[in-house]
Amino acid sequence: QLVESGGGSVQAGGSLRLSCAASGYIGSNYVMGWFRQIPGKEREGVAAIDGDGTSLYVGSVKGRYNISKDTAKNILYLQMNSLRPEDTAMYVCAAAGPAVFKTLWPVVAGTAAHGAYWGQGTQVTVSS
Repeated sequence: QLVESGGGSVQAGGSLRLSCAASGYIGSNYVMGWFRQIPGKEREGVAAIDGDGTSLYVGSVKGRYNISKDTAKNILYLQMNSLRPEDTAMYVCAAAGPAVFKTLWPVVAGTAAHGAYWGQGTQVTVSS
């Protein structure tokens, strides 16, 4: 089970820190990541981190977002700085084995989502 928190409303230029608490089995080799979705559009990958700590970001958030995880506590974080109105979306946490996670990046299309664990999401709203 994945449970997100930390979303909210901020003005452009502000910061938020999202958390995703994982319970149950999450393999040590699993890739964990953050996706975002706005109504009518596909869910897109934002940031991911693998079992070795290697991170990946979508181009639009590079230099502004930082993904990290506390392995001992099973918590995934997303520090979001210099937020822009176009960052407004529902942010969703995901976890999957490496092969499955590859099918989710950069966008979750078709039935690919079925192979991963997903949280319920937390809303981020950035006003100009």
